[in-house]
Amino acid sequence: MQAGCIFMKKCIIIATLTFVLYSAASYSQEQSNDTSTISFLAFGDGGYSPEYPKQKHIENPKNKREFIAAEKQDWLDDNRPLAEFNHAPIFVYPNTNIATEQSGAKAVGQAMATLCKTANCEFAIQLGDNIYPDGADANDGKDDEQRMGDLILTPLKPLFEEKNSLVVYSALGNHDWKTSRKGVALQTAWMSKQANFHMDKKGYYSFKQGEPGNDVEFFVIDTNMLLAGQHYYEIPLREDGSEQGLASALASGQAEVEDIERHETPINGEDHKQLAWLANGLKHSSAKWKIVYGHHVLWSIGGTKYDEAHVLRRLILPELCQYADAYIAGHEHDLELLTDDCSRVMPSNHSMPKLPLIISGAASKMRGTHTPFAKYQQMQYPEYDLVWSKSFTWGFAHIQLNNLNDAMTVNFYSTPNDGKGKLVQERSFTFSHRSN
Repeated sequence: MQAGCIFMKKCIIIATLTFVLYSAASYSQEQSNDTSTISFLAFGDGGYSPEYPKQKHIENPKNKREFIAAEKQDWLDDNRPLAEFNHAPIFVYPNTNIATEQSGAKAVGQAMATLCKTANCEFAIQLGDNIYPDGADANDGKDDEQRMGDLILTPLKPLFEEKNSLVVYSALGNHDWKTSRKGVALQTAWMSKQANFHMDKKGYYSFKQGEPGNDVEFFVIDTNMLLAGQHYYEIPLREDGSEQGLASALASGQAEVEDIERHETPINGEDHKQLAWLANGLKHSSAKWKIVYGHHVLWSIGGTKYDEAHVLRRLILPELCQYADAYIAGHEHDLELLTDDCSRVMPSNHSMPKLPLIISGAASKMRGTHTPFAKYQQMQYPEYDLVWSKSFTWGFAHIQLNNLNDAMTVNFYSTPNDGKGKLVQERSFTFSHRSN
């Protein structure tokens, strides 16, 4: 008999414990070497803090009552149902009665860190508007290094403490472009010096994750650059939430040409070069999964971004429908999941599954949706479908690509308005792999 096993019951217990500990260690090793899944976080519009207010709030400060009243008036001006009115939590500056919208950036960062204690988080994608309200080089007397540390890095410190090698692959948004091309360059240069961030200096780039044969290639696009190269109009919705035609909007004086700042105008055809790069990259990618992400949406129910969405669908939807597995965006400060069946841009007899469209733009700001407009879109556009949405919330998405069953699972999470960062699981959805 083995030494130490004088009593049979004691030997069985020791043997059992040894087996359990060995099995747990083996399982942990298998998990660390597992190539069957690729899991990542997706969050956008996280660069807001009351410490960096909009100029209009500086020039026209409001107390809490006035701030909420102004929010309500904006809500009604957009022809949204009064019964659905809500607003973000209110922040009041210390030793004043001046109020503004509270930020959920730190709460979302904490919630993501909590999730990643138990869920696999290999990397993250950041969907633009990383710096509010005007990007870097804002000429507001504030140091840009401090600004980017406060708005980009600080909210994610709990996540990096949990996953110190996690890399965030960032896209640019319209607020990142707001001030100047120098501001964009300052942000990309800052990220190049951060161990946990990556952004190409062109603003658009691709990267791969996973082992060959079970990998994914991400195409990060600069949607602000693409839209800045187009001529289009902002047209308000009708009172019933339906879209006006351009002719009637022009006749009534309600159509306004989208305001493109001079520094945003594409140089030497850089927008066309980006479109050609995207089309060529998707077509010739050898990766199993192909995912495109950028700041602006293709569809949404927010009611204020639909003009941009029309333009962006015309620019990139055909390539996405033919070659991609999903498109992920921010811009709308909510959580949404939509699909497009691609019937308008592909042959009617195509057999590919619907294209998932994921919106995760609630990382620091929150916004309501426009239910009359949502109903209008559902009736007007048979190719479009709203799967799920949650407004007036802070939150993010966690996405898993499963190579065993060729499925993509999209998990949505929120965190309560108290700002403490508690993790709340919302909904989970699974889609079939669709690219060749």
